[in-house]
Amino acid sequence: MAVVRLRCCMSETDAEAEVTVVLPDGSELTVPAGSTVEDVAFEIGPGLGRDTVAGKIDGELVEKYAEVDDGDRIEIVTDQSDEYLTVLRHSAAHVFAQALQRLHPEATLTIGPPTDDGFYYDVTDVDVDEDDLAAIEDEMDEIIAADYDIEREVRSREEATEVYADNEYKRQILDEEADGEEVTFYVQDGWEDLCQGPHVESTGEIGAATLLEVSAAYWRGDEENDSLTRVYGTAFASESDLEEYLELREQAQERDHRKIGQEMNLFSIPTVTGPGLPLYHPPGKTVLRELSDFANELNRDHGYEEVETPHVFRTELWKQSGHYENYKDDMFLLDVNDEEYGLKPMNCPGHATIFDQQNWSYRDLPQRYFENGKVYRKEQRGELSGLSRVWSFTIDDGHLFVRPDQIRQEIESVIEMIFEVVETLDLEVEVALATRPDKSVGGDEIWESAEEQLRDVLESGGYDYDVEPGDGAFYGPKIDFGFEDALGRVWDGPTVQLDFNMPDRFDLTYTGEDNEDHQPVMIHRALYGSYERFFMVLIEHFDGNFPLWLAPEQVRILPVSDETLGYAHRVKNELEDAGFRVEVEDRDWTVGRKIRAGHDDRLPYMVIVGDDEQEAGTVSVRDRFENQRGDVDLDAFVDHLVDERDEKRTEPDFVDAE
Repeated sequence: MAVVRLRCCMSETDAEAEVTVVLPDGSELTVPAGSTVEDVAFEIGPGLGRDTVAGKIDGELVEKYAEVDDGDRIEIVTDQSDEYLTVLRHSAAHVFAQALQRLHPEATLTIGPPTDDGFYYDVTDVDVDEDDLAAIEDEMDEIIAADYDIEREVRSREEATEVYADNEYKRQILDEEADGEEVTFYVQDGWEDLCQGPHVESTGEIGAATLLEVSAAYWRGDEENDSLTRVYGTAFASESDLEEYLELREQAQERDHRKIGQEMNLFSIPTVTGPGLPLYHPPGKTVLRELSDFANELNRDHGYEEVETPHVFRTELWKQSGHYENYKDDMFLLDVNDEEYGLKPMNCPGHATIFDQQNWSYRDLPQRYFENGKVYRKEQRGELSGLSRVWSFTIDDGHLFVRPDQIRQEIESVIEMIFEVVETLDLEVEVALATRPDKSVGGDEIWESAEEQLRDVLESGGYDYDVEPGDGAFYGPKIDFGFEDALGRVWDGPTVQLDFNMPDRFDLTYTGEDNEDHQPVMIHRALYGSYERFFMVLIEHFDGNFPLWLAPEQVRILPVSDETLGYAHRVKNELEDAGFRVEVEDRDWTVGRKIRAGHDDRLPYMVIVGDDEQEAGTVSVRDRFENQRGDVDLDAFVDHLVDERDEKRTEPDFVDAE
């Protein structure tokens, strides 16, 4: 937990000064210097002031006591705001910690932040496992029922250090993150925690809370540090909201891509090959190949040319691009004949180098490159999870080198491509503008220009978007698209990034209409994000029931008896001639068992052939929804399959089509 800096006192001159803040509707409000978010709310209206729980300054969630500065974009958070749940869950983390220390006074607390789905708290010096959660939950329920006030207290750093004389983790937070001579604690029923907030007013506001699981974690996420116990939980304003969440969580566990991946033989990550290094089995590679073909077709249709770069480069390239300085800790570095090389964490420096190998005129731009490029990033082992976070992954990367006057058109074209992916696969997306991070390259003017141009594209296109302060790439701001799956979960996905820095670092030029050298602008983009995470999203979104064009096995022929096995293979040949992936189920099973196996294998279609079908030259068709139609002309079925595949429809629809 970081600790906020607080103003100790305010001079008479400061008190007379004023600052102007920007409200969500774009209007401006002038308030006295030293005003807090809560003060701003009261200036807007006394009712809003009384209802204020927290605030957002330039998109960052802060406590209502945080001071505002001139030019800040301010949002007020009440119990009707989307952010309220985050605040409530932060308070639930404190309730957990208090309950734990009531039962286990020896427990040492470290950090306990809210998350997208709930909260966690990392603790040590106590042995907690799944069997202990029920007792801790009972204690949490008592704390919530008691409705203790949650009070904010300001203390000196010296006093805080004394409080945590026996807690090296809190002292490290104070030493490394606390800014200023005063820090904040939040106190409930005599129990206290160093924290920047924000929190709800009392424990009783937490309508329902539960603990979910226990795992191991490293302090600061670094496997070189101490191992801690992490307890996950969640909280909601009402019991019904919690019950709905738990039901969705159970569905999510059933859709877990690791479970389905094993059932469908899609991929594996065996210990012997190393963590975060997935192996794709034939069915999984089939899905990836179809996704690659789709992306490649989109790229070519939009004027991209395919390139290829190696997996490893001399680190001189990474130093020139800025990745070495910003990504060194996440890179796999190699010593080759006393020279340092690095597995590539990104494809962009290679593409910039390709562009640099030729002389370009303004008439030649834009130049658009694409590559399904394998990259490597040394994530902490504790952060690795199935295909969602791995060491080795493939980006459907694209880089454009454009004139400044082409920026808008090219970004709009990229967004058009992204929405073609989204609509084809029946997904929803959330859009966000990610701005300059603390760790970045380039001057203020460049960043302001880049952010403004991306904002203009989003606003002129009528897109609803959030602002993610500090989440941009180190070389430029970006527009991020989060995929929303069938269960309403949002996953990192496509991105389009505007980069004025790398062309400068590589001294990229083109000859302008004035016959002078000019620097192009570089646009980075990905339509999927990475194949690994996108594959994970699709597995869970479709519950393994891939649409026909993606399904590893598209049709399975089920002969009723050995006497119709020959006819089954003739049907298979006709379907294969039309380009479909088809198998014949020739095991000595009953038809009912074959059908059950086909459903378990998540097949789009099964074709049943018996004596009647063989005599008539027809088939019976059964889809994954257990709908069946008999006496089907084989040519008509093939024609329908071709249409369903080529149109990339997301559901089998032959049985219902008439």
